[in-house]
Amino acid sequence: MLPGSSDKVIIVGAHFDRVSEGDGVVDNWSGASLLPSLYEAMKIKPRKHTYIFIGFTDEEKGLVGSHYYVRQMTKEQVAAANAMVNMDTLGLASTEAWASHSDKVLYGALIYIARQLNVPLDGINVDQIGSSDAESFTKRKIPRITIHSLTQETWNARILHTSKDKLSAMRLDDYYQTYRLLAAYVAYLDQVVGIPAKTTTP
Repeated sequence: MLPGSSDKVIIVGAHFDRVSEGDGVVDNWSGASLLPSLYEAMKIKPRKHTYIFIGFTDEEKGLVGSHYYVRQMTKEQVAAANAMVNMDTLGLASTEAWASHSDKVLYGALIYIARQLNVPLDGINVDQIGSSDAESFTKRKIPRITIHSLTQETWNARILHTSKDKLSAMRLDDYYQTYRLLAAYVAYLDQVVGIPAKTTTP
């Protein structure tokens, strides 16, 4: 956790469990391994929000870890949570966002930062594939966004949940660009979500 100057919170999460097939590098070492990297990037400058970086267990068994985390949040903690950024299955291609399951403000902020960095970004919905930990937060109306790298091509390659899920499946240049985008995006959210702009008295 990185304390901020207000009581408002931004949650950054990824599941760290995997299925028995393959090494689980794409699903989801790729997301979980960015948690400490983003923590290090964010701690350099002062923040308004408190940032919580969390790894969820048993996503593959039905979002068990994230469901538990959300259920135990108090009303005050829910009210303080301005955003949840979920990272799942990165590095197969350029950065994608699950647009239909993402808060409009959070998605718009991601588009803005991607354009500023000239990093490719598409909104590709993966409703037919399953669910991800961000969905646990919708039940308590916490704004959420899921970042991934699935396309029709990478899905058809049948890498997830198979023996092909290993380091050689990742496109490391794309993975690095996703990290760049996420580092800038998570920092940008501190400025644009939840905290009213200061006003001056005439």
